Amino acid sequence: MKKFTFTEKKDTRSGFGAGMAELGRRNPDVVALCADLVASLKLDTFIQENPGRFIQCGIAEANMIGVSAGLSLNGLIPFATTFANFGSGRVYDQIRQSVAYSNKNVKICVSHAGLTLGEDGATHQILEDLGMMKALPNMTVINPCDYNQTKAATIAIADHEGPVYLRFGRPVIPVFTDADQPFEIGKAWLVSEGTDVSIFATGHLVWEAIQAAEALEAEGIAAEVINIHTIKPLDEEAVLTSVAKTRCVVTAEEHMENGGLGDSIAQVLVKKLPAPIEYVAVKDTFGESGTPAQLMEKYGLSASHIVEAARRVMQRKQLP
Repeated sequence: MKKFTFTEKKDTRSGFGAGMAELGRRNPDVVALCADLVASLKLDTFIQENPGRFIQCGIAEANMIGVSAGLSLNGLIPFATTFANFGSGRVYDQIRQSVAYSNKNVKICVSHAGLTLGEDGATHQILEDLGMMKALPNMTVINPCDYNQTKAATIAIADHEGPVYLRFGRPVIPVFTDADQPFEIGKAWLVSEGTDVSIFATGHLVWEAIQAAEALEAEGIAAEVINIHTIKPLDEEAVLTSVAKTRCVVTAEEHMENGGLGDSIAQVLVKKLPAPIEYVAVKDTFGESGTPAQLMEKYGLSASHIVEAARRVMQRKQLP
């Protein structure tokens, strides 16, 4: 398989901040809103360079969504920013009624998603947001894998007409994509080719999947790793092309097993190409306080768990 190395680690939320700074310079219609979390969302440069295009909404997330919907009616492109828990669970009604239902051009951009929020614990570690958002008609759902891809995704969604949910995180992780790698909404990235098992990963777990594939290669197993950065619309062609070769699947995501990437891929396969599937995801439980590494290991999201899932699903493939 292709070997991936990295020279630095960065948080994906900083990729969002860099993308916003770039958008501020190139697109005068982009405006930023925040619910009292400017430093956490890395908006400082955008605000410094574009003070008239920023609205501090305070700890009033529902109001922020309403203001964003109104701004979109005047031809602006609002980027509403907060923590993932507050930008999905707390304001689901406002997103459904004021944004998705009328297909408004609002970008909901959320940090501190999943377990790797870490020490803030279960009340802040939303694990069901991808499922909530992909269930909304008209909503595009994106979960990039590293700093560079998050920056590229941030820039790309400004040119997309319609509501978007963009999810990223707090911990520093390897930067392994190219800075100039193109980002196409709805188009999966074939990270490395293989013939024995397909590993579909999203967000922080793409790097874990790459490490898992390297470990499997040492066992003589050729794993195909595909980065599904766009949860909705799902790149069904990429899924079916890969599974047609490998005939078994592992999905990996920092999200609840119910409603996440694994569910989306399973729906495609059960309709068009039945194959055994194993989920690497949080089971039916809330999180807890801990370091990101501790939580990834305890809740079964690390590279070693992907390796174990690949072994299991390959055994199932061999059954009659």
